[in-house]
Amino acid sequence: MNDCVTHLENGIQVILREVHSAPVISFWLVYKVGSRNERTGTTGVSHWVEHMMFKGTDKFAAGVLDREIDRAGGQWNAFTSTDYTMYYETMPADRIDIALEAEADRMMNANFAAEEVEAERTVIISERQGSENSPVFWLGEELRAMAYRVHGYHHSILGDMVDLETITRDDLYSHYQAHYSPSNAIIVAVGAFQNDAMLAKIKQHFGTLPSSEKPRLFVRPEPDFWGERRVTIERSGATAFLSIAHLAPEATHDDWFKLEVVDSILSGAGESMNSKTSRLYKALVKSGVAANIESGLSETIDPYLHTITVTINDGHTHQEAENIILAEIDRIRKEGITQAELDKAKKQARASFAYSTESVTNQAFWLAQSAVLGDLKWFDGFLERLEKITIDDVVDVAQRHFIPQQRLVGWLIPTDDEDVQDEEDVE
Repeated sequence: MNDCVTHLENGIQVILREVHSAPVISFWLVYKVGSRNERTGTTGVSHWVEHMMFKGTDKFAAGVLDREIDRAGGQWNAFTSTDYTMYYETMPADRIDIALEAEADRMMNANFAAEEVEAERTVIISERQGSENSPVFWLGEELRAMAYRVHGYHHSILGDMVDLETITRDDLYSHYQAHYSPSNAIIVAVGAFQNDAMLAKIKQHFGTLPSSEKPRLFVRPEPDFWGERRVTIERSGATAFLSIAHLAPEATHDDWFKLEVVDSILSGAGESMNSKTSRLYKALVKSGVAANIESGLSETIDPYLHTITVTINDGHTHQEAENIILAEIDRIRKEGITQAELDKAKKQARASFAYSTESVTNQAFWLAQSAVLGDLKWFDGFLERLEKITIDDVVDVAQRHFIPQQRLVGWLIPTDDEDVQDEEDVE
């Protein structure tokens, strides 16, 4: 890859990759702060600040950039994760200066007008309430709360409702001032440019921004996990759900890649067509026990979870579905997998990787994700690391991670379904 990696004098890390397949550039600005860095009382503040960044500056009033970027034939957006907040513009190459000028301006000069904060409070609370309409949201929130009693992965990116109702304008602005600085930022650009010319543009717009010390990110390590944890949730609805999660390592750990293979074998790695031949699809969906099954890992800085979530059909129980899932996991742990299953998992990974790199926007995102993880070769080396995995590796990682002592189980029982059994006595 024709990459340029450097730091500006004020601390901004700059990562450039020339891709001349189309006259387009995708520009990303990453702030290394997410929901994992939030204290009790201000959960959801990272996501809320992301919203406020679109409320304009003195230079670009709210709505001006929407119109300019749209007229230029570009797109822009942002999102907040557990570990970061990212902003991006994908533009025709000859119009990329709009993105650079806009992002450099709002890094320092975003407006946090009191009336806009209150208007956005309504939007943020509505977003949380919309998520609460999904039973799976409640199930996931309870699982995280069980898994993380201390670490910031405990709460959702949206934040707790009590905090969304009480966070102040000063809380938001303090978070912005503390974390939106050159020393806590990464710039990633991928597309049709010459590295030297693009670096000169970035220095022009960002190089004069004042430097500051790196913020001390709030992170609390999670204590050791001492055994299986279970929770039962009763919520209004007509559908039963089951989630089984196991502790998983951080995304840069070799075991994370091995667990990706296990996940693919169990559920098809999220590929709708491939999932129909996966072990859990056959055991749960084809048998009629479940209507749907999803599973996966997250690319996180700190250890997180591998989660399996099942939508249970009427006439079947949580315990029945749980027994089937644990039996399939035990089969891998005790009997292993076939070479055909391993080859298929790797083939799925190659196909997914190819899809993920079709556009410069996706390439830039994964380069930014790698930078956040602290390993610029994380995504580019993904397939190479996966190809080295053996059958013995898969069995070994399943035996060490998919164990009761690192397991969380959540049952969501719908209270409006008269046909739901009293499952406490079901074996």
